[in-house]
Amino acid sequence: MTQSPDTNRRWILAERPKGAPDENTLRLDTAPVPEPKEGEVLLATEFLSLDPYMRGRMSDAPSYAAPVEIGEPMVGGTVARVVKSNNPNFSEGDRVVSFSGWQDYAVSDGTGLNKLPEGMANPSWALGVLGMPGFTAWAGLREIGRPEAGETLVVGGATGPVGSTVGQIAKIHGLRAVGIAGGPEKCRHAVETLGFDACVDYKSDSFPEDLARETPDGIDVYFENVGGAVFDAVLPRLNTGARIPLCGLISQYNATSLPDGPDRMNWLMGQMLRKRITMRGFIIFDDFGHLYPDFAKEMGGWVSEGKIAYREEMIEGLEQAPEAFVGLLRGEAFGKRVIRVA
Repeated sequence: MTQSPDTNRRWILAERPKGAPDENTLRLDTAPVPEPKEGEVLLATEFLSLDPYMRGRMSDAPSYAAPVEIGEPMVGGTVARVVKSNNPNFSEGDRVVSFSGWQDYAVSDGTGLNKLPEGMANPSWALGVLGMPGFTAWAGLREIGRPEAGETLVVGGATGPVGSTVGQIAKIHGLRAVGIAGGPEKCRHAVETLGFDACVDYKSDSFPEDLARETPDGIDVYFENVGGAVFDAVLPRLNTGARIPLCGLISQYNATSLPDGPDRMNWLMGQMLRKRITMRGFIIFDDFGHLYPDFAKEMGGWVSEGKIAYREEMIEGLEQAPEAFVGLLRGEAFGKRVIRVA
């Protein structure tokens, strides 16, 4: 089904999932295309970003952002076209980055809309390396990781949109970059295309030993996207004074209870105390939004100069979004996963 000028398709939250989202979590709904009022614009979605944080918005557990209400469209970053404008700051045909969600059309008063340059070669990249994921990698590494030449960085989810960018920025700054990814193909991509020094397969039975072999001098910066067994293998390798930007914990997003096994909190706290480890969680625009202009300038330069490689996984059709999102949470994505809506 293609985008229609008369109907607004919307994936709405039908129920809050217990564990992984399934076919009952979201429902495809149709509604009339909304009309913009004075001061508003009507946006037609071209590209929809799929990101792990969306799983948290399906839950009503306390979090840093309000949950999606039952019966409301799923939230999500988009690239959209202005198709009607009653706002003097926007013209019909303008392409913008917005937060329109999982739907064909949305109305905005212009707050939070960012215009994209005319003729931008890859507008969907504004949802990836030139957008929120790239900014997350850049600011988290710079402000919390504080990379120094000669150090060793390890990043989980090394072929995802954040992890792949983290490793490449580390290389620009003169660090040894070691990725962690799932499967030989992703690990080859990290080394051969992204320029990592090494990549370790977390699905291997020898994963902890492989990680130790590739980090002979320990780990100075660990950019955390995964948690779980990956963090268990990383923790003993951390050096004194190590820094951990805590970006995400995708291994936990579908969990309904604490993991089995002994309580390791005291061991973790002891390691952090003795090694003087710094761990800081961050929400990118809340904590570092003021740095976005600096990011845009520096990352734009790196991309145009070919210093940053980027892989995008384009999936055709809004109707594919739920299945593609569940696959993302299962670790099936290879690069930045985007839905082409129009």
